[in-house]
Amino acid sequence: MAVARILIVDDEPHIVKLICFSLEKAGHETVAVTDGISAISAARDEAPDLILMDVMMPVMTGYETVERLKAEPATADIPVIMLSAKSQLYEREKGIDCGAVCYICKPFTPRELVEQVSRFLDGP
Repeated sequence: MAVARILIVDDEPHIVKLICFSLEKAGHETVAVTDGISAISAARDEAPDLILMDVMMPVMTGYETVERLKAEPATADIPVIMLSAKSQLYEREKGIDCGAVCYICKPFTPRELVEQVSRFLDGP
């Protein structure tokens, strides 16, 4: 697998640190932001290969952010994996319905995260 640039969108510093460490150890580049507005800008500017998106964030939810990303031609084709402590079936379905390719419930293991990221970088 080639090196990928991955945008991480989460407002919890310890989660961001864990994700960045895990993905960088797997050979990827990471860019992190803490809210949906910044995520939209970073997606345009950084052209990531994949986005990891938290659901519960200030200003704009992850669901709203994904919907906006999918509505813009420049970012519509970037795969998004949702990450959330909201593990109810309704929440997972909502994530997929708004345009995410996968929904991972917190807590997750670094191995699970890297496996899912690899799966979608290599093609679903």
